[in-house]
Amino acid sequence: MKTIVIIQARMGSTRLPGKILKPLGESDVLTYVTKRCLQINGVQEVIVATSLSPQDDAIASWCLEHNIQCFRGSENDVLSRFVDCANDYEPDYVMRVTSDCPFIDYEMASEMIAIMANERKDIVLVDGDLPRGLAVELISYDSLLKINEIGQEQRHREHVTYYAYEFKEQFAAITYKVPENRRAPDFRITLDTDPDYELIRVVAEYFNNPLVSSVAIIDYLKRTPEVAKLNAHIEQKPVI
Repeated sequence: MKTIVIIQARMGSTRLPGKILKPLGESDVLTYVTKRCLQINGVQEVIVATSLSPQDDAIASWCLEHNIQCFRGSENDVLSRFVDCANDYEPDYVMRVTSDCPFIDYEMASEMIAIMANERKDIVLVDGDLPRGLAVELISYDSLLKINEIGQEQRHREHVTYYAYEFKEQFAAITYKVPENRRAPDFRITLDTDPDYELIRVVAEYFNNPLVSSVAIIDYLKRTPEVAKLNAHIEQKPVI
């Protein structure tokens, strides 16, 4: 089973421009993301998919410097960017990661791939509420092609896999049950605003390890409510 990771990345952000290349620990946000993706078992390729916009030249340069594969496509039609990127690799499955999540749970991602290798369904559905910023999405390449063909609303083009969650009956799914030690939906371990950046900087400085287990981060936030509350007031932007 050939599985690739595509990391969705761009410099533009309405609330925190340039966020994915901001300093983090001894490196930067995108370094954390790519290092953790490279730890996922069962993955053959890790690619950063950015846009053709001049402002994303910085991402392409970063990829060249760090020896990470880079694909450039549509800025606004993110679904087509993913499909065009995946076409070059002809995978069985595509794992979607967003670059504003520097602590994605690579251990959980490895478990998802192992489950899919046994059952070979269209998509993994997650049962249980994770902190925002740890999740990945795993979908078959064929399903991605199907979504690209029939998912024409703006929300489908922007959020890549959204059609599959909106119309679940059209896809064969397997369920990943989130372990209890990861069920902490009130925590934001993602990067969308300045308060988010403050929290992930504190976490990175505390552990000083880009590959720290997501479980250890959750435990740390439970033990340090003063850190967890740094971004507790931030509301996630709705899908429209």
